[in-house]
Amino acid sequence: MSRGGATGRSGGPRRLLVVADSDSYLKWGAALASRLPGPVPPGSALPTSWKVQVVLVDSPVLPSERQVRVALDGSAFALDQVRVVDLDGLDRLVDDRRPDAVLLALRGPLVRVVAPRLAERPDRPVLLSGFPGITIPAEPKAIVYREQTDLVVLHSHREVREFARNAAGMPVDVSFGLARLPFLGLSSVAAGADASGPATVRPGGGARDDVVFAVQAKVPRTLEDRERLVGWLVEAARAQSARRVVVKVRARSGEAQTHAEAHDLQELLASPSVAGSLPPNLVVEDGPMAAHLKRAAALVTVSSTAVLEAIAEGVPALLLDDFGVEKAMINTVFAGSGLLASHEALVAGEYRDPDPAWIEDNYFHPAADDDWIVQLGALVAARDRGVLPQRVRRHNLTGGAVRRAYERRRMLGEHDAGPGAAAGAAAMAVALPARWMLRRARRVKARLQPGASAPLGYAPVDAGADVRVPSRQG
Repeated sequence: MSRGGATGRSGGPRRLLVVADSDSYLKWGAALASRLPGPVPPGSALPTSWKVQVVLVDSPVLPSERQVRVALDGSAFALDQVRVVDLDGLDRLVDDRRPDAVLLALRGPLVRVVAPRLAERPDRPVLLSGFPGITIPAEPKAIVYREQTDLVVLHSHREVREFARNAAGMPVDVSFGLARLPFLGLSSVAAGADASGPATVRPGGGARDDVVFAVQAKVPRTLEDRERLVGWLVEAARAQSARRVVVKVRARSGEAQTHAEAHDLQELLASPSVAGSLPPNLVVEDGPMAAHLKRAAALVTVSSTAVLEAIAEGVPALLLDDFGVEKAMINTVFAGSGLLASHEALVAGEYRDPDPAWIEDNYFHPAADDDWIVQLGALVAARDRGVLPQRVRRHNLTGGAVRRAYERRRMLGEHDAGPGAAAGAAAMAVALPARWMLRRARRVKARLQPGASAPLGYAPVDAGADVRVPSRQG
């Protein structure tokens, strides 16, 4: 993708490399890169043109061709523009392309693997990272994973405040940029329309009869709760027989997701105990969420980022609070939104619009508040002058090279085929039993000292833990 006619140090367009791993991070990274500015007035400090390349890192969560096509829907990129590389291939690509900036659209632990390879280069690019969805509550470990990046892109004033407070307490010297979630109204932005607020008029194109349920891999967690959820969807379909109740899944059988789904909702619906009694208007479908919302009368979920897409489209929504409103459910950000209700509201078809007082601080701030592109421009200018600061790893240093080999092997698995593959396999053999013993010791200590806790920002970061990102997003 190339826009306008701007200048980098060589007199051509600036170069951005987007490096993604899973389908949700690819969707986010491609959409964010599609929002880079076009031509600006003469004399502006911003670059007026960017040339963008998108690659996928070969890993256990590599999306299928279908998932890639869906993830790119509405962005400035097509399937044939995306290539797959391993870590060594990524090094060669950076050597060849010499990007001004690299957007690490990766799960947190993989950012920690890839970032040092780029940050330690003599003429290193600016490093950006971020999240493909809701990140409230803000987790200190999410910053730890990204401490060797220059800019973390966030999506609400509230997120920026909470992450900045965590970073100051750790301390970690990383900047936070604000950007509206890039896939909220992306098609309008591509057409040059103003996307400074939620849509007030729903687009046409057919009847809006569907009730769309956005499935998440991580919540609710237990089999019992997911079976309860299936039961409520069946009840809703029977009670609203004139509408389709669409269970919208992210992946088909055998396809990878950002987070593994322990109790697949689609499989539960197909189980012998349920399948024979399903109402005909309860269906399972995949595909782009934007396409489903164009046919939706309402969007229902537990805490998916899809609810923000629904708000942007003016589609009423409902967030089920039967499982609690707490950190583990990734839904505390919606307290005060007016969208939380029980399954009884789902069955009764009582969908709602968000409280206007909640909107601006949570993902629907005016577009003029976005500053990530300004911060990116300043960082690229600092790189031009040779004064881009060095980013060093300060957390989780125990284990040294063995720990780093373990982290790489854990994220890449059998896809780790580089020179460090043997070291990674050996590190896994040592680290997994040690990690089990450490976790067991922590559980014993917690039982003996139930009130004990670590200060904010200094809690031990488990090498095997991932950043909680709704399915969406780590």
